[in-house]
Amino acid sequence: MNVYHELTGPEGAPVVVLSNSLGTDLRLWDEQVPALAERFRVLRYDQRGHGRSEAKPGPYAMPELGGDVLELLDRLGVDKAHFAGVSLGGMTGMWLAENAPERVERLALICTSADLGNTAWLERAETVRAHGMDAMVEPSLPRWFTPAAAARPEVREKFGDMIRKADPEGYAGCCEAIAGMDVLDGLPTIAAPTLVIAGAEDPATPPSHAERIAAGVPGARVEVLSPAAHLANAEQADEVNRLLLEHFGGAA
Repeated sequence: MNVYHELTGPEGAPVVVLSNSLGTDLRLWDEQVPALAERFRVLRYDQRGHGRSEAKPGPYAMPELGGDVLELLDRLGVDKAHFAGVSLGGMTGMWLAENAPERVERLALICTSADLGNTAWLERAETVRAHGMDAMVEPSLPRWFTPAAAARPEVREKFGDMIRKADPEGYAGCCEAIAGMDVLDGLPTIAAPTLVIAGAEDPATPPSHAERIAAGVPGARVEVLSPAAHLANAEQADEVNRLLLEHFGGAA
């Protein structure tokens, strides 16, 4: 699988993997990289079908998305890494922590869920296959950001561009991976120290989803940020940076 990735930060430093949400690419993490790269080797990548990563025909499943990460780590010679993921990226992180625990040092889950149901995701997959990615721009931005942030021209331009550049088949396949996701029952097996971050105004994965994850993962803690909707790491970059640095820099 051809997964596009970028490495930033000192060679030999602990690795932090950053995994993007559905409809975004690795630019989602632009505000995190400078802060994290002072202390860590930052590995961010595009989920399959997003950004510059290959889009194979769907449907996809979480073992494939998690497998993309394992293949990338193997190719780069990384035995174990910290992992942070937003939404779909967080789901990927949970799958990895459950199924390849020896590869995950510490885990940060941002605006994500362990169970989102399936009907709406299968319908969305049908929509993009029929109408392309332009159909997702206007519905997505008000869910990703609070009204004030969503109205900013630079936000609309940057994140609208990410949506439009996603491959419709890749996006649809990732929707189907979410629809078939099965990580809820495995949460108690996660051994990696886990931080769960939620956006108080997130309509897609509200704080109740974060609380459910934390209730399942032994020792997990929850931080709720406001104002922040679904892409809290972009809307509350400074606070997310602080939390990630604190979490990834903590003792095992």
